[in-house]
Amino acid sequence: MAAAKPPDPPQRTDLRSVMWTDLRRSDLAGSVSRDVRDLYRFYLDGESRRRLEAMGRPRRTFWVLGWLFRSLLLKLTPARRALLLGALILAILGWTEFVLGGLTVRFDFRPWGFLLLLVVLMLELKDKLLAKDEIQVARQVQRALLPREQPVVDGWEVWGFSVPANDVGGDLVDYVDLGAGRLGAVLGDVSGKGLGAALLAAKLQATLRALAPDSPSLDELGERMNTILLSDGLANRYSTMFYAELSPDSGHVRYLNAGHNPPIVVRADDRITLRPSGLPLGMLSGSSYLEGSLELEDGELLAVYSDGITEAENHAGEEFGTARLETLLRERARDPLDVTGRAILEEVDRFTGGERPSDDRSLVLARRSVLS
Repeated sequence: MAAAKPPDPPQRTDLRSVMWTDLRRSDLAGSVSRDVRDLYRFYLDGESRRRLEAMGRPRRTFWVLGWLFRSLLLKLTPARRALLLGALILAILGWTEFVLGGLTVRFDFRPWGFLLLLVVLMLELKDKLLAKDEIQVARQVQRALLPREQPVVDGWEVWGFSVPANDVGGDLVDYVDLGAGRLGAVLGDVSGKGLGAALLAAKLQATLRALAPDSPSLDELGERMNTILLSDGLANRYSTMFYAELSPDSGHVRYLNAGHNPPIVVRADDRITLRPSGLPLGMLSGSSYLEGSLELEDGELLAVYSDGITEAENHAGEEFGTARLETLLRERARDPLDVTGRAILEEVDRFTGGERPSDDRSLVLARRSVLS
């Protein structure tokens, strides 16, 4: 038997090349600036930021450092909190003189403080990398559950996308085959972010796919989904949802709006919004829901969006808003839907100045097209 081939040695990363590449990046200053703003928003809540904005610059600098440090300590585990405090004490002591056996000894505590700080950093980085590996797997699973291509319905053009703010998202964009050429399109928005929201979004998707094809009415569909999410969902988590059923060669649309942002219907000389007809799913036991209906003529567009689009903020704290979204939809009402959707996403990015999204951005567009 031939000897087993020894494993290849691990590849070594050239640290000097990596550092040099980082320094030559054209967006390095912008990246650092975004990271600083992210730290500020992560460690300080809205009330703290409002109080700081009301202060003068010198006083604000003093308080923001203190509040950031306090928030940092509270987010650490007890052991790491003790290590960080120990590192700060050693750094403050610095060079210290003391008498030992008649001899004056000078000792520098700062390297030991740096070492403790490095240990805390390594422990936090280890946790982050382990969590990142798990979240990457969750992201792959979530992407596998999403539609791989845009649906085809006679007499309709349909297009949707979802861009998570983090590695996994709490928004759901999905399509349900209802048989006889009919299609169910859904956009759901789970409260919160991260893995918990992603798990509930998967639950929402599975529940809808199981119930929608056999539900006699959307009233009943909403009530059954609400009951299931309440019994099997996560504490203090709920989901808004807009669900629409499209029929082939017909402009008739049945829909259910469970606490979601009012979708926009763009018409030649008018526009309407479809108000919620029930509470978000999983919020309150015994909630009732009303089915809505809509007739779309050739060329009329239905746009369903998540608040990650309309509530996206620029540096001044101004929101993108529904008015800008409506203007874009009307300007591009005759463009291919994928062009319209990508133009909206690009415009939101320009408006925010390239800021990292604070919420998932999702959109579903459906246009009546007799000639399609």
